[in-house]
Amino acid sequence: MTHQKLGHWRVNVPFIKRVIQGLALGSCLSLTVGCSALGKSDSFTFAPELPPDFKYELKAIYLPAKGQTCTLAGGRNAQLGFNKLDMKYETASEIELYRKVENCLVALNLVEIKITGIFGPKLGNRSSDYAAIAVRPALLDRNKGTFNADGVGEFSGKCQWFFRTVGPKRYLIKLLTCKKLDVQGKVTKGRPFTAYTLDQLPGKTVRLKIKLAEEELPAIGDTWVKVPDGWKRCMGENFADQYAFCYGNYKDFSTFKMVDERICTIYPGCAENKEETP
Repeated sequence: MTHQKLGHWRVNVPFIKRVIQGLALGSCLSLTVGCSALGKSDSFTFAPELPPDFKYELKAIYLPAKGQTCTLAGGRNAQLGFNKLDMKYETASEIELYRKVENCLVALNLVEIKITGIFGPKLGNRSSDYAAIAVRPALLDRNKGTFNADGVGEFSGKCQWFFRTVGPKRYLIKLLTCKKLDVQGKVTKGRPFTAYTLDQLPGKTVRLKIKLAEEELPAIGDTWVKVPDGWKRCMGENFADQYAFCYGNYKDFSTFKMVDERICTIYPGCAENKEETP
């Protein structure tokens, strides 16, 4: 047993260490926020795997921690943004689990993930859908995400591009829809989603794995016709006909414009492949 002299007192060093650790742990418990083990990080890393020309943006939403009686004016100052347009883009984000806002201890409640696909050079040449991570003080085991031995948790989604034309010049635009993949890799009805408890996340990494459907599809039914080289746009009544449904007329087609101003007759190849005749 180790002792040190301090004036007229003899100090039991191991005992004092245990007392300090106990007081620190007691302080955690007194907050009733489910503190993680001492020495662990109070944040986790979000590190998605996205297809080429995809980006993400985050909004971390906080609420007063369990046991707190404080309120927040408006609640907006209890949100943190990541990868917004005025920020430097980061491929991974470190998200705090607890913060102090207006002298109120707040705990992470939800992470909203905006998934954006980019199909052209202009700001308007992009479309987005959403995923989410719910964070709660407690969850039933069947509702909790899990982590592997390396401290990495994963959830998955599949995104689909849908195309259509807009305006009198029939510019082609694309709309993005993302759905959750279940453990068997099948597409479900909901958006990509997972949930964890606050005490699961310290020091961990959560990865969202997004796949992209190989074939793009028309956004509106009976407006395009499938042909061997791709899709052809039905003319409708004329170019001013914004919906231009086929209505059984699968012979009269219109041109359309890509975002790079090319005038095309077929999507996605733009021009049809016509074999030369001998």
